[in-house]
Amino acid sequence: MTATTPLALIVDDAATIRSFHRDTLEKAGMRVEEAMNGLEALERALAAPPNLFLVDVNMPQMDGLSFLRAARAEPALAAIPAIIVTSERAAGDVEGSFAAGANLFLSKPVRPEVLARFASVLAGVPLHGASA
Repeated sequence: MTATTPLALIVDDAATIRSFHRDTLEKAGMRVEEAMNGLEALERALAAPPNLFLVDVNMPQMDGLSFLRAARAEPALAAIPAIIVTSERAAGDVEGSFAAGANLFLSKPVRPEVLARFASVLAGVPLHGASA
């Protein structure tokens, strides 16, 4: 993969979830970086803005929605597409995610092909087999 290959930043405190998402996105043709919480993600994104955020909600230090609100307040990060991928299903979680700046809300577990397709579209990766 080259430096022009879209970069996704996975933000999740669970190593197994980050690994699953990394494998899925790399197979979809993306470069991947990881962060264990929103604070680490904000620092990484400000240093090298990605093409896509893949964000969990519940994390220590800074949760996913706080991260998205902070990212949306930064001019360099404001327009980067963001997918919330969470096991949260309480009333208001979807609306709260969109209000924080998410472009898409997916509930865990997410099938790899579904995640790969949505992430590819949002990050600007050409879909395999798509006609022009």
